[in-house]
Amino acid sequence: MSDQPSSSPAKRASKRPAKPHRRPQKDPVRFLAFEALRAVDERDAYANLVLPPLLKKARAKGNFDERDAALATELVYGTLRRQGTYDAVIAACIDRPLREVDPPVLDVLALGAHQLLGTRIPTHAAVSASVELARVVLGEGRAKFVNAVLRKISAKDLDAWVEQVAPPYDDDAEQHLSVVHSHPRWIVSALWDALGGGRAGIEDLLEADNERPEVTLVARPGRSTADELLDVLGEDSGLPGRWSPYAVRLAEGGEPGAIAAVHEGRAGVQDEGSQLVAVALANAPVEGRDERWLDGCAGPGGKAAMLAGLAAQRGAALLAAEKQPHRARLVERALVGNPGPYQVVAADGLNPPWLPGSFDRVLMDVPCSGLGALRRRPEARWRRRAEDLEGFAPLQRGLLREALNAVRVGGVVGYATCSPHLAETRIVVDDVIKGRGAKGRGGHQPVEVEWIDARPLMPGVPALGEGPDVQLWPHLHGTDAMYLALLRRTA
Repeated sequence: MSDQPSSSPAKRASKRPAKPHRRPQKDPVRFLAFEALRAVDERDAYANLVLPPLLKKARAKGNFDERDAALATELVYGTLRRQGTYDAVIAACIDRPLREVDPPVLDVLALGAHQLLGTRIPTHAAVSASVELARVVLGEGRAKFVNAVLRKISAKDLDAWVEQVAPPYDDDAEQHLSVVHSHPRWIVSALWDALGGGRAGIEDLLEADNERPEVTLVARPGRSTADELLDVLGEDSGLPGRWSPYAVRLAEGGEPGAIAAVHEGRAGVQDEGSQLVAVALANAPVEGRDERWLDGCAGPGGKAAMLAGLAAQRGAALLAAEKQPHRARLVERALVGNPGPYQVVAADGLNPPWLPGSFDRVLMDVPCSGLGALRRRPEARWRRRAEDLEGFAPLQRGLLREALNAVRVGGVVGYATCSPHLAETRIVVDDVIKGRGAKGRGGHQPVEVEWIDARPLMPGVPALGEGPDVQLWPHLHGTDAMYLALLRRTA
């Protein structure tokens, strides 16, 4: 007989040791993606600036290979591109407005939604990894909420969810496209106006905005050539550009910094649309001398580097001006090694130090909403508001007026912007030509100008419209939506 006192089964059960609490496991890939999304949300950071140092730091710690980096990149950019669609799906799965959900919780839910609806990650893995991330960054209580919401989301695929949360096209076309293609409604409306109508065009454009853009290199004139870059890359890693003779397209997964010409500054990363703008301005016909060129909004220096090289080949010199000193330093870095004379100055294009009529060619690539580069900066679509354009309007008009004052009679001005919004493109040029709005320095009266047809200056590029200005498009040309108007001063 035992010496121990007897006890009931219930009492024995109550004395059993509690199940040890399992510490959440940090998944380095998803934790990094969450960190990047928080930086975008909290600090208004851009993913293309935040992500590279995070990836570099993760690689330095070890156990974070190229596959991990590719997955983290896809999770960040895919979540940002589809944020509008995922928000609508999440809203359908919870019983309170999204604005009442803490932003870090929404970031975890959006990451999970993208894994469930936008990738091939198995459902169980997507849910369990997202809940584990929630345990790490949010705590046990909110992890249960994340688990419940993601299980609801996992019950349907993306097409089924879109059919549920988007209004029918015939009832509200703009809102339908907004939800389906994850763009704010006002941007859908603006892009549709810029295209001139037609459902196929707008859907093609919105779809292109959600595609991962190719990495395009530029062989800077006088310092390298496209053939040199193609020889280094080989057939498996590099393709010729579609339109620019200086462009080389990098195969998916290629690392630009590993190419010697890029590391040395003889080549750089630059969208083909930007290259076409610089080349078109350089090749526009001028009357008389062709010795002094100006890039009036030069930061961060991609177009300036092209123009400086092209100018040097003709014995001309470039002055690159940039208002922000830190961006002026980026321009200096891009121009180091240029074969001909150039100068970089920190100067405001609205109050410039140069005299009127000083230049033969002027490029004014003005600050804008950036709606033409949503492929590269998907977060910009959620950050911008329609009223932001009112803030850009006087700046854009003022800079174009000063560009026309800076060029001599017979010289050429290129007005460029990475936006297809009509309020930032043709309307600006028309207003300045016709003298509407504020005058430039000292109340300058409008100068007399004539349009130059920019289309022949982009040989081989199709679908450039009726002219004389040019609008490039992601879905038609595979470029950012760059706009260019070329004007010759006549008096």
